[in-house]
Amino acid sequence: MRIIVLGAGHVGRAIVDALYEEHEVTVIDTDADRLQALADRYDVRIVEGNGTTKRVVAEAGIQDCSLFIASTSREEANLVSAMLVKKLSRAMVVVRTTSVEYLDAWREREIDVDFMVSSELETANAISGLIGIPAARQTDVFADGQVQIVEFDVPANASVVGKPLKAAPIPKDSKVVSIIRGNAMRHPSGAETIEADDRIVVIASPASARQWSRVMSDEQERVDDIVIFGAGQMGTTIARVLLDRDIRVRFVEGRAERAREVAEELPDARVFHASAFDGEFFARERIGRATAAVFALNDDPGNLFSAVLAKAHGVKLTIALAHDQSSIKVYENGGVDVAINPRQVVAEELVRFGHDPRIRQIAMLDDDRFEILDLTVRGDSELTDTRFDELPQTGSVIGAIIRDGTPIFPHGDDVLKAGDRVIVFVESRRASLVERVL
Repeated sequence: MRIIVLGAGHVGRAIVDALYEEHEVTVIDTDADRLQALADRYDVRIVEGNGTTKRVVAEAGIQDCSLFIASTSREEANLVSAMLVKKLSRAMVVVRTTSVEYLDAWREREIDVDFMVSSELETANAISGLIGIPAARQTDVFADGQVQIVEFDVPANASVVGKPLKAAPIPKDSKVVSIIRGNAMRHPSGAETIEADDRIVVIASPASARQWSRVMSDEQERVDDIVIFGAGQMGTTIARVLLDRDIRVRFVEGRAERAREVAEELPDARVFHASAFDGEFFARERIGRATAAVFALNDDPGNLFSAVLAKAHGVKLTIALAHDQSSIKVYENGGVDVAINPRQVVAEELVRFGHDPRIRQIAMLDDDRFEILDLTVRGDSELTDTRFDELPQTGSVIGAIIRDGTPIFPHGDDVLKAGDRVIVFVESRRASLVERVL
């Protein structure tokens, strides 16, 4: 497939990294240095220029393009370029936006592009998923909420440590699909053991995912009171998603005018005009009693400091947004429980359009070393009517199947059927092989 990506920033780089080996990729950007960095690392074609002009998109080869992804941080440029491409070609056009209003307009068919993805909404949904699984390092929901993918760091006191998986107290309706130990990844067998400090990936029903969270931490409580630091567009989108789940939301916003605006926009949330770095405010308003806090300030050092301060006042679960991918490790080393990069979240959603059209969803784990794929088994796949314990080794594990609308977490004697919707854990470098054989 010939793919054109508008934007060589973090999102564009993540898209290129996931797609360049299987497709002919061209990247457009106005920044020559960013383009050259991509060309030096990946086998891609680069075009320097303004992607909102006919000349530049024509130079990029739009006439022969099958997929156009507008992924810059400037949503107006994304929209102008997308509408131009719709006029000039038959390519599928996918647009990244930071505006829920634009997303609503697209849903109402007021914006003529094929797909639109909101980084704010995708991030808010990711945080909403984490709220119910407080011990998780990362989580994602698949198959319309019937299947949950959860990544845990294993503490020494977890009840599953040191026991063979076939004898360990594994929650029902779940499957351990990977054990990551250091830089090595193990495909779990019944004789394999989970050790302290391992990182494991579990595919489970939502109820079992919550049970896994309790296995990983005995200090669990219902998360129903959340403080959001930063009432910008990202913070307010997160709040709306949480309020829809009947979760109490409090805002801490340092700009007086913005605090007043949000209080009017979201009357169900309580809004404080205060500094996110004011320890006296934390104590006075008993911020430490909140069951979780989300840090959506505009800079990573501010998010880190505020999260550490919240921890010191007693907040058990801290979730911080990272504007730079390099901040993730700093957050983790600083004691932040969960770090989320909104650009990475939206990149995952955009990447799926470059894969097999049977794929409904993709999640990327561990700095994109692994992927979770949601795809449907072809009728002519050579693996149909094969028992799971007889499937060939492809560097992948099928953690769940959806058959006739019902989720199944398969055992060795279950049989793969044509038309099954499968949730597969796979090393990223082997993803295309899995797509072909299934």
